[in-house]
Amino acid sequence: MNPIRTALLSVYNKTNIVNLGKFLVERGVRIVSTGGTYRMLKENLGDTDKLVPIENLTGFPEILGGRVKTLHPMVHGGLLAKRTNPAHTKDMEQNGVDYIDMIVTNLYPFKQVLESNPDDEQLLLENIDIGGHTMIRAAAKNYEEVLVLTNPNDYNVVMDNWDNLSNNMHFRRQLARQAFDHIAEYDIAIASYYNKDRLYRVYDRVRNLKYGANPQQAFAAIYQNVDQQALPFEVVNGNPGYINFLDAIYAWNLVSELGQATGLPSVASFKHNSPAGVSVYKELNDTERVAYYAGDKELTPLATAFVRARNVDPMSSFGDFIGVHGTVDECTANLIKTEVSDGIVANDFTPEALQILKSKKKGGYIILRGNGDIPYNPLEIREMHGLTLVQDENKRTTTYDSLTNVVCGDIPEDRQLDLIVGNITLKYTQSNSVCSAKDGQVLGVGAGQQSRIDCVKLVRRKTNYWYLRQHPKVLKLHSMFKKGTKRVTKTNAIIRYIENEFSPSEYKEWVNLFENEPEELTGKDKRDFLATLDNVSLASDAFFPFRDNIDVAQQFGVKYIVQPGGSVQDDVVTEACKEYGMNMAMTGRDMRMFLH
Repeated sequence: MNPIRTALLSVYNKTNIVNLGKFLVERGVRIVSTGGTYRMLKENLGDTDKLVPIENLTGFPEILGGRVKTLHPMVHGGLLAKRTNPAHTKDMEQNGVDYIDMIVTNLYPFKQVLESNPDDEQLLLENIDIGGHTMIRAAAKNYEEVLVLTNPNDYNVVMDNWDNLSNNMHFRRQLARQAFDHIAEYDIAIASYYNKDRLYRVYDRVRNLKYGANPQQAFAAIYQNVDQQALPFEVVNGNPGYINFLDAIYAWNLVSELGQATGLPSVASFKHNSPAGVSVYKELNDTERVAYYAGDKELTPLATAFVRARNVDPMSSFGDFIGVHGTVDECTANLIKTEVSDGIVANDFTPEALQILKSKKKGGYIILRGNGDIPYNPLEIREMHGLTLVQDENKRTTTYDSLTNVVCGDIPEDRQLDLIVGNITLKYTQSNSVCSAKDGQVLGVGAGQQSRIDCVKLVRRKTNYWYLRQHPKVLKLHSMFKKGTKRVTKTNAIIRYIENEFSPSEYKEWVNLFENEPEELTGKDKRDFLATLDNVSLASDAFFPFRDNIDVAQQFGVKYIVQPGGSVQDDVVTEACKEYGMNMAMTGRDMRMFLH
């Protein structure tokens, strides 16, 4: 392969072009250049015969205000000629065409102009590159003969490896691939502007995954839209899988939105694309400390929020993915270390917390660090079975201002917080969905039910179980377990005690977990205790179609409700709330929180 003797430099982005020009001149390379690039090099390289304007090569001046300067056989013959082809060599000699060994060019900033001036079509037309685009394609096609540079970030790499460029086909091919990508993305931006009925997307593969949702789905990977500046988070530790990433995305968006809306440390426990528990910070009372295995530990605000979120539904949280709005501290990390969990995503980690979490699961615990705020995109795109579904991303969030339309009763500020926690939770919960909340903590989530009344009934059961775990007889169990009983075994045993649906064999196995046989938790015990549950808030991702939802809600202490409204039954539902002394806000039909 011949050394580089002639290079053509014609760039819009002139970053580092002078340094490259000086480097080439020092190595005896003739530089052919155009327009503003030539003028900049002329000013900085001084008096040298190694820099010549494009018209010296073509024998034709730049015309039409620079629209035509490189569209010439002297340029494209020099780029496309194969040195090993005798017919090409003959054509070059007969027509006096010089070989071009290297081209450095990048294109007019069409995408940037589109972002800043989307309605100025004449300006956009002037930023459609013709000559540069054509030269890049020609040089990349002939990469074995011509080195093609389109990214200023590669200039230093080329200079550092100058003596090895001639025969490094791998590197030349890599630069050619980047060149083809450069013009492809450019063409897509232009075509997308002129054809709104066609969707163009370009993705870069970021990383391969172990497999998809199931082992038989052998290929799985994460791709990033090239127009997106950064992924929502970086992988700090571990090897996330397909489902891990889905849970991480939902968990990260939920806690980020909740933290921004409330200004409080926020934690979510995710399983299979829906939250098992969510909470913001509020101090634990003595009863909760026993029920949540917190004892007399000193807890930071974030650690407290974690304990509350993880103990909404600890059975469902088993093997969860944790989302944290805030910096994970040592106290919180030590709590997470004791739980069965697949991974965590958070704004950041103290050095001590990071070391603790990295030691979890024999070093395989998944740790993701969030990059800034929620990375909203203009469109949400999903491809399934040959169809591509597109919609605007749901950017509506619930704040105190969302709760001003109170259709019955009154909602104090502390209960407004509960409704905000509930409604933001539903935005990241598979629909249909309803959830209950109290004191900044979700109590029960009813997700993915076809009937809304089934959602409410599921929330009733989960809320009741959450509350019954604080019954005096249940709390007493914590001190009765045999020494060495694992926490997950204790949690399962407590739920079975509350359910009281043992077969004889199950009861024999269960009672063997305790030093002494526990006293029975009777149906009357449960009814009497549940009757004291009050001031529960309920959020619904869409309107309540019938009053039966309210009839069920009043059975588990619901006093505050938020829903979009918009049903023909709104008046009937409102009257039912008034009948039970409930307070209800409607956010409006444009605040529905379906997630599918």
